Amino acid sequence: MKITDVEAIHLRVPPIDGDCEWGEDALVVRVHTDTGLVGLGEADSSPSVIKSLIEAPKSNLYCTGLRSLLIGENPLEVGRLWQKMYWSSNYVGRRGAGIHAISAIDIALWDIAAKHYGVPLHILLGAKYRDRIAAYGTFIPADPPEANRRIVEHLVSKGFRSIKFGGGVLGDDPDKDYEIVRVVREASGPDIELQIDLATKWKNAAYALKMCKLLEPFNLNWVEEPVLADDERGYVKLGRQAPQKIAGGEALTTAREFLDMLERCEPDIIQPDITRCGGISEMRKIYDMAQMRGVQLVPHGFSTEILLAASVHFLASCEHGTLMEYSQSNSPLVAGNGLAKQPIEFVDGHLIVPDSPGLGVELNEDLVSKYEVKSKPVSQSTFWEVERAC
Repeated sequence: MKITDVEAIHLRVPPIDGDCEWGEDALVVRVHTDTGLVGLGEADSSPSVIKSLIEAPKSNLYCTGLRSLLIGENPLEVGRLWQKMYWSSNYVGRRGAGIHAISAIDIALWDIAAKHYGVPLHILLGAKYRDRIAAYGTFIPADPPEANRRIVEHLVSKGFRSIKFGGGVLGDDPDKDYEIVRVVREASGPDIELQIDLATKWKNAAYALKMCKLLEPFNLNWVEEPVLADDERGYVKLGRQAPQKIAGGEALTTAREFLDMLERCEPDIIQPDITRCGGISEMRKIYDMAQMRGVQLVPHGFSTEILLAASVHFLASCEHGTLMEYSQSNSPLVAGNGLAKQPIEFVDGHLIVPDSPGLGVELNEDLVSKYEVKSKPVSQSTFWEVERAC
């Protein structure tokens, strides 16, 4: 079996020159083979940047577009192809967006392999420890604190026993932060598990610690990304002094960066995103490192059915993979809103692990066509035309 093409598909709900909220754009990858098998992957990142990294023409040995590296290769050699992409994109990859692009392709290769062997992805990964994964619903809080009451009551009525909120106005003003958390806890009642995500808006550990103590009466399960992951001393200070658990890591890439976080930051929970950290291949390494250090791994996942399916399969294959994020965005691209023909089932606060071969995701091509950003790959001849024009 050989790879014949790698498609990078940019999906976007708002106009290309408009504002874009989380969940309103996506970069989907299709890896095609000469047997007809097609693998799906995703990078939850800047779609335009990831598309460029995949479609870029060949340059020197450390600056090669990922698509050109894979044509003609055997997709079942997932580990070797990961290393080939990592090595050959050395100057533009290694961390950040370069690893996001590799993540998307890695997921697609695992999807192909599982389909080739006729098994669901979790079986190819070695196990099915559970039939369902506990899910926490994530929403972006409304600006008026009181408007969040109805949102939370709706999520509880859907069966969620764990809820997280973040983004939007959360983190901009201490008084508003307090009021939003107060309203959410009041609406949820004392038995619902609550988490907040600051998206690093609290800036420094001293302020973050003050806010953590201010919010202590509301019994938050964890405080996510209060400061940048680069602030190692800040994470240590918060981990030792904050009354809540401290979580983070969604912006980190590769097992190397997570090793640094585990050893230097002392987090209670790490949150790799399978479409950013290096794909399924790196996620396995990160999980093992976390387990050896007694740190819980709870994947980040606020995007399409591809990300959700890859994470759910992965957690099903892990002995201690027990909790998954489930976005409650109303974007048509977000999991459960129509992009997949057969979405992962949500029943009684849990996501049901799919049993069809591969990821078990088939896209709704009408929605793909509706939201695809049409653009042509830049060819080498175009670069020469620009050079001559200058």
